[in-house]
Amino acid sequence: MVDPLPRPADSGKSAPPNPNVIVAVLAFAGIVISAMQTLVIPIVPKLPTLLHTSASDAAWAVTATLLAASVATPIAGRLGDMYGKRRMLLLSTVLLLAGSVLCAVSGSLAPMVVGRVLQGLSAGVVPLGLSIMRDELPAEKLATATAVMSASIGVGAALGLPLAAVIADNFDWHALFWTSFGLGAVGLALVLLFVPESKVRTGGRFDLVGGAGLAAGLVCLMLAISKGGDWGWSSGTTLGLFTAAVVVLVLWGFFELRVSRPLVDLRTTARRQVLLTNIASIAFGFSMFATSLVMPQLLQMPAQTGYGLGRSMLTAGLVLAPQGLMVMLIASVSATITKTRGPKATLMIGAMIVACGYGLSLVMMSEVWELIVISCVIGAGVGFAYGAMPALIMDAVDASETAAANSLNTLMRAIGSSVASAVAGVVLAHMTTDFAGLALPSENGFKVVMAIGGAAALGSLTVAAFIPRRPQPTRAELAPHRTADSAAPVSGAVPEV
Repeated sequence: MVDPLPRPADSGKSAPPNPNVIVAVLAFAGIVISAMQTLVIPIVPKLPTLLHTSASDAAWAVTATLLAASVATPIAGRLGDMYGKRRMLLLSTVLLLAGSVLCAVSGSLAPMVVGRVLQGLSAGVVPLGLSIMRDELPAEKLATATAVMSASIGVGAALGLPLAAVIADNFDWHALFWTSFGLGAVGLALVLLFVPESKVRTGGRFDLVGGAGLAAGLVCLMLAISKGGDWGWSSGTTLGLFTAAVVVLVLWGFFELRVSRPLVDLRTTARRQVLLTNIASIAFGFSMFATSLVMPQLLQMPAQTGYGLGRSMLTAGLVLAPQGLMVMLIASVSATITKTRGPKATLMIGAMIVACGYGLSLVMMSEVWELIVISCVIGAGVGFAYGAMPALIMDAVDASETAAANSLNTLMRAIGSSVASAVAGVVLAHMTTDFAGLALPSENGFKVVMAIGGAAALGSLTVAAFIPRRPQPTRAELAPHRTADSAAPVSGAVPEV
């Protein structure tokens, strides 16, 4: 049931929470969710043995999380706008805890996959946290807070890999998921204690048909992208899934344009600033993920190949860790530029830095320290861009649509990352070298993937150049008599679509 409209604060109420505490708690929650997705990486090669199944079936422990996250992110955002962003953030964290426990006690494929699905359903935490910040923080703190919250994605991913490698090397593999549970429990407690519930709501009923249609379309799309390399890109299954995704999403779009309160407001999404930001996010998600695919493989490749560095998974994680720290360190610089020059400039600077990082990789991939430098340069670019994207989105939508719009933008980045994984897989599978009877990715194959990542960053830069310089007016601004506390349109307001 939708909460009633906010009432004036009683004089006897305690002081509002410290904004810095809110930011710290929400950023920690984002780090936990992001780290969860990398904790399983060190044991992926061992999953067939650990779960007593085939390699193709064991891969569902990874694919299931990806599919669940793609579906849950936009739906959690819309539910947050309707019923409370903190409420949905708490529910997402509870799903993470349930999934972690199920994986921690599993010894076969079925419970592991179900647990990983539950973990994937928690993926809406970051866009929900961004939306809570918009509702609760003073305007002068929002740019910095947004940059910090966005940076939590990179920090969690970068720190999760070395942490997982240490745990996997020294403890039973189930300890990975007990760690995820422990971190999630701390995050849940902190949110309960320090994060207030936003009173900005849209109200209305949830669009069940729209939710089912979007879920079906996204599952078909992401499944085709993530499994196409295994099934064959020209196989009937892969082509059938791509076709089904197009048909379902087109029909879903027509339906969403005809309902009064859609799951995704496509008219808002079609605004130039929102549309171009989302397109740039797809390209940037592709670019950012390329380095995460190449560097761990290159570091662990046998040194006898002449280009591999022969290091352990732990070393690979430690090489990538500075990237996450750089993302966080650059957050304040990103916020300053956003305040003075606008988020468009910040995004373009970030894309340019990432492109430069990939350019360096073409001549600096023979030593560990060189990879650390490249990782830090790319991390700096990611820090700029990740702080700018949600700022661009929030500048262009009503406060009551923030969670849904941020969630859709997060989904766009995830789609870009999934496409990067597929493209890199194809390139590295076809550009190989023979080593002791094994077909390993060649040095040129790695360089091609890095070059494609740099090209994607330049593509994001090009798209960002066409984003409007000034934020477009929201519907609330176009309807001045619709108050900020109003949950429904009044006479003369721009109608909901």
